[in-house]
Amino acid sequence: MHIHLDPVGGLAGDMFLAAVLHAWPELAEPVFSAMRTAGLPRDWSAEAVAGSSSGITGMRVKISGDAGHHHHATGSFRQIKERLQASRLAPGVLARAIAIFQLLAEAEGEIHGKSIDQVHFHEIADWDSIADIVGAAAAIEAIGATGWSIGDLPMGAGTVMTAHGRLPVPAPATALLLRGYRLVDDGLPGERVTPTGAAILAHLEVTQVERRPGGNLVRTGHGLGTRELKGAPNMLRLLAFDEAAPRSAGDWRRVTEVGVVSFEVDDQTPEDLAAGIEHLRASHGVLDVVQRTVTGKKGRIALSLQVLCRVEEIDPVIEACFVQTTTIGLRWRVEQRVELAREDVEIEVTGLRLGAKTVVRPGANMTTKVDMDAVARQTGTQAERARLRRAVEGHDDDAN
Repeated sequence: MHIHLDPVGGLAGDMFLAAVLHAWPELAEPVFSAMRTAGLPRDWSAEAVAGSSSGITGMRVKISGDAGHHHHATGSFRQIKERLQASRLAPGVLARAIAIFQLLAEAEGEIHGKSIDQVHFHEIADWDSIADIVGAAAAIEAIGATGWSIGDLPMGAGTVMTAHGRLPVPAPATALLLRGYRLVDDGLPGERVTPTGAAILAHLEVTQVERRPGGNLVRTGHGLGTRELKGAPNMLRLLAFDEAAPRSAGDWRRVTEVGVVSFEVDDQTPEDLAAGIEHLRASHGVLDVVQRTVTGKKGRIALSLQVLCRVEEIDPVIEACFVQTTTIGLRWRVEQRVELAREDVEIEVTGLRLGAKTVVRPGANMTTKVDMDAVARQTGTQAERARLRRAVEGHDDDAN
């Protein structure tokens, strides 16, 4: 499953959590239970309530209580980490919550010239922020998405009051966490991305895209902020795509989108280019790299490269192409592709267990293709490889 976020009004911890709970209301109980397990005081309330912003309905997460009475329970990164480690949070949720807090601590430490253990949180140390982070960790762990993407982030305008005085937005820690992301001024004022929202973004390693990914839309959610904006709903929209699901029951194919990056290289040594291509193949989001020899300008022999990648990974893949090759220009596009329904399986043949892929073709015909790497590990000659493949693919009835 891939999840795309549209930060229409911005991105904050409570907006992220509200968007998830709007899309997956069944997660409300385990998410709020995780907050209690992390130490949220009994006299504090935590709930998801329906609401609207500029006429768009959605969800708000409200966490409230006597902040002054319980403020002694929070404070430094070290203290918060110790309290979380002493709780009975599930290992995956605990690891994510600490990781998000550590990102915040590293940003604050860089700003103030301190180690992360010396960092003392102020606004983020309140129980509502801690609950937002723990709740987000629980929700992320429960969803188990394979990828996340986001559109342009609103920069905001004006100032925000902090423990260090009034500062322009985005606040210093937020700005550090947003390094590498594209910020735009949409003309709407206020703090649009909070430190907690930025830390969740960094923890998920969310890819920023200009074009939203495609797939079967299975869930939507609107996470609403606490204030109203003039000219836009203050919401974070969530779109969840099931990329692997067929278009309809019994369908033998699925239609998805793929990124295509292409360019030519005529001034890089073959051995160095070969190493660069291997790095490209190993890059996150790359599906395949195809190469062919062409004749370029001035009659030069060149290598034409075509890189297929996930749509949400186009930007980092383009960067990798410039890093790994000598090209100074390239082309990219998004294309639709049709894939046959397939499943990775493990089969036993001639006493060996091998990985294979079953594919459903038109007419409900199923074919099987063995993992060639697995075959190569179990054989020594071409004849042995051919015989084992025929056995797996059902062409040699006497193989067993």
